[in-house]
Amino acid sequence: MSAPPSPSPTRWFKALRRTRLGDTFLKASPVVCTEQLKRARAAFQAGRMAMESFRLAQLEALVRMLAEHECDFVDALCRDLHKPRFETVVSELILVKNEALYAINNLSKWMEPQHVERNLATSLDECMVVSEPLGVVLVVGAWCSPVQLCLVPLVGAIAAGNCVIINPSDTSFHTAELLHRLIPSYLDNECYHVLLASASDLPEIVDLKFDHVFFTGNSADGSKVAQAAARTLTPVSLVLGGKNPCYVDQHCDVSTAARRIAWARFQNAGQSAAAPDYVLCHAEAQVRLLQALRCSLLHFYGADPRESRSFGRMVNAENFNRVRDMLGKSGKVAVGGQVNEAEKYIAPTLLTDVEETDPIMQQEIFGPILPILTVRNVDEAISFICRREKPLCVYVYSSNRKVISRLMEETSSGSFCANDSILQSLMVVLPFGGVGASGMGAYHGRSSFDTFSHRKSCLLRSTRIECVTYLRYPPYEDRNLSLMTWASTLSSKSQGWCQIL
Repeated sequence: MSAPPSPSPTRWFKALRRTRLGDTFLKASPVVCTEQLKRARAAFQAGRMAMESFRLAQLEALVRMLAEHECDFVDALCRDLHKPRFETVVSELILVKNEALYAINNLSKWMEPQHVERNLATSLDECMVVSEPLGVVLVVGAWCSPVQLCLVPLVGAIAAGNCVIINPSDTSFHTAELLHRLIPSYLDNECYHVLLASASDLPEIVDLKFDHVFFTGNSADGSKVAQAAARTLTPVSLVLGGKNPCYVDQHCDVSTAARRIAWARFQNAGQSAAAPDYVLCHAEAQVRLLQALRCSLLHFYGADPRESRSFGRMVNAENFNRVRDMLGKSGKVAVGGQVNEAEKYIAPTLLTDVEETDPIMQQEIFGPILPILTVRNVDEAISFICRREKPLCVYVYSSNRKVISRLMEETSSGSFCANDSILQSLMVVLPFGGVGASGMGAYHGRSSFDTFSHRKSCLLRSTRIECVTYLRYPPYEDRNLSLMTWASTLSSKSQGWCQIL
């Protein structure tokens, strides 16, 4: 049977009206979280997640949940974001499935102790690093990609052997309620819980003391989470986003660059933390790029994107008003600019004549607007990027390897991608996370497993070389110190004898 098409704008608008009139989001209090935390701690202490077979069974159940309820996820994300079915399946469901299958295929290897290199002093010993689960972890997902931002970290936490409490964003409440309904039907009810709580409750929830907090969201909420976690010395991972620059060189395939930039910027109506947030275009390429972007938007969404089944909407009135206000106070509209408050619709928009001081350059946009600024050369682009906060991603489009290398080496960001956008944030083999103002920590694949594990150093010594190690014991003698000093000089060449202690 063929898959159902993405909902039409008319059907989506009816769903929006039903949401406003009747749907409610039943939020849980921190008291509920306390009970969930208690149950999860009891399950962890009982060692339910220690066995590889248990972890594999949970990961397989997660894959089964996504397969059996694909239509439910498509419907929920349509109601929350008017997200097209194609985007839901590709950027949410398949992404999570790939993470889970990758973990299933590699879990046995990840769980094995990692033996470190031996030398003469440790030839009779065992030196290894053992990955042990942290305990009970809290995963806080953002609303922009509410399935993958909850479930990709969950995959890593399950693989590492933790109990997990998931807090999906109440902004995308249909998806949150779907996760709240489905997860108990597929995963162990004592080890894994879904908490429906608002962002304002997060500091109080974090105060309950978890063994790790993984947060995706905006910087303001992330700062509050980090402060609350610091009170109990709880480690945190923060994926916060930022203003991601995209440099377009005069030496590049402008048509391909325009298609890839437009796809990344305007999917999910621009509500993506990894999307290019603004373009720094070489002056010689500006006219060609603007024309290519205009053609790409016409090809993607037609003459009226409002009627396109491939274009989304702002998640709520608050985000719509914020983006609309920035649009009216920044640059000059070259393409798009139309808005419809009733549908929370903002057309895919290109802005030119944008100044660095314009409101749209002062915060992450999170909407379907792409400011285009002009620079004279790569030096000016690098200078512009480096005097701002470190972003989550830096993008460059160029056929010149030296230009690409300079951007990669002379700027700092959570991730980097040349001649494409967003893909580096989706690959299971690449760690993804922020640096500086864009966050801390990383996840995906093995990095997720390591994030939710404690890498414990283990030394299993032999007692058969006491004739050498006696040198460390009191009473301290000058002769023994001389031997130790001599041994330390050898260590700089051969690693070795200083470790006889």
